[in-house]
Amino acid sequence: MTFKSLPVEQFLANLAAKQPTPGGGAAAAIGASIGSAAASMAAAYTQRKKDRVSGAADRAESLIAVLEVSPLLEAADDDAVAYADLQRTWNNDSDNISVEEKAAIEARALAIPTKILEACHSRILQINDFLPHCNPNITSDAKVGIHQLAGAARAAYQTVLVNSPREEEKIRLIKLLKDIREMEDEVLKLDC
Repeated sequence: MTFKSLPVEQFLANLAAKQPTPGGGAAAAIGASIGSAAASMAAAYTQRKKDRVSGAADRAESLIAVLEVSPLLEAADDDAVAYADLQRTWNNDSDNISVEEKAAIEARALAIPTKILEACHSRILQINDFLPHCNPNITSDAKVGIHQLAGAARAAYQTVLVNSPREEEKIRLIKLLKDIREMEDEVLKLDC
């Protein structure tokens, strides 16, 4: 069974259990999907007649398409598979794994949380650009999306670090996190 088809309560029980998966990468992906869904709802409510006239509805529809949660839910499953493969390289059976295969497995384990972080950054940028056009009665849900995605990005980064990225990759990802923090701080300022 995939994580995306589990009831929320069961996913959380699995996450809390003493078992290797789901782990931090899957938690980051699920958190990102929750943030995307919250912001998508705000866009769905930006479909009034005046939103159509102003063009805000078109922006909302574009945002809804970008915030599709399926890729993030698939990333949760992919992370679990990648981690299981990575564990296989640590077992006694690792003698049957070639150096090339081990390198490919390690690269995949690093790539998945990296893509989650990048997806969070991209989605936050687009939600942030949408905020001035959002139905003002539901802007808070778009902001919830930003905050949830920001947390998911930081969680994904922790999973990246476990997979020993190159120094230049860490620097690049930290830059994305700083960019996210600036947007998140700006959203928080608007609420003061």
